[in-house]
Amino acid sequence: MSDAGEVKSESVLTVLVAGLMNLAIAVAKLVAGVLSGSAAMVSEAAHSAADTVTEIMLYIALRNSVKRPDDAHPFGYGSTAYMWAALAAAFTFVAGGLFSITHGFHSIHDGGEADFLVSYVVLAVSFVLEAVSFGRTIVQLRAESREWNVRPRRFLRYTPDTSLKAVFLEDLAALIGLVLAATGLALTEATGDPLYDGGASILIGVLLLVVAVLLGHANLSLLIGRSLPPRFQAAVRAELAAGDEITAVQELLTLQLGPTSVLVAARIDYRDSADGAAIEAASRETEARLRAKYPQITYVFLSPWGDADLTPR
Repeated sequence: MSDAGEVKSESVLTVLVAGLMNLAIAVAKLVAGVLSGSAAMVSEAAHSAADTVTEIMLYIALRNSVKRPDDAHPFGYGSTAYMWAALAAAFTFVAGGLFSITHGFHSIHDGGEADFLVSYVVLAVSFVLEAVSFGRTIVQLRAESREWNVRPRRFLRYTPDTSLKAVFLEDLAALIGLVLAATGLALTEATGDPLYDGGASILIGVLLLVVAVLLGHANLSLLIGRSLPPRFQAAVRAELAAGDEITAVQELLTLQLGPTSVLVAARIDYRDSADGAAIEAASRETEARLRAKYPQITYVFLSPWGDADLTPR
């Protein structure tokens, strides 16, 4: 992963590609929805518009999260990424999900589909564009999961890069939504019953609500303050324990400060024979080795603790 003071170029490119695709698709879907009168198409337009605004918020999050630390914020601005991502999830919930569900119920009551061909063409083109954006996301996901020697699914679950997680879920939801919209249109065309078109709109809305809740939960967890995954914590503990003059790691605390910034604090049991100079040298060497191996660790605090009781009083 990149250093804390730099924007991850892979994430920025992924967000920009997704944003441009969604903007073009939203316009095309809206035109098709107005011309055809399809509720599912209008809901898909709202879906793509919500995704476009989400990408803008994610881009702002990426830019703001790498601002340099200052006196007021000594650990940097990494958590702002999670704030903006949480706002993006809330926008998707309201603007995308609730609108699609409401519009679907109105369509079932009022009817309206007139021209199916335009909708089919737009859906086909949209599927291709969304697939391109999704492919770009998959490439980044696989590359980063290989870097950490974990499966893509596990990496996606634990990654602090919420922009990658957001784009992945949004692109996946977009592809599923397009299939739902096409199915609803086809059934309405075959039966003449607007129930299927309106039902597809409602399902698209429910899909967006699910994505919004998943993203909101992930970002709120990080915004509150989340530790590193158990596997990563074990690796950090082992690296600390391997240091010269260190006999044990009594306690290890980790905190994800932002997408590319981690804080590590540990209570260390040094050898009883080690003097002050040896402890200082061992601490510096251990910190340097830890940060060299894991560049996203930007803050390390080691406290000599011996074998004292850690039970809280």
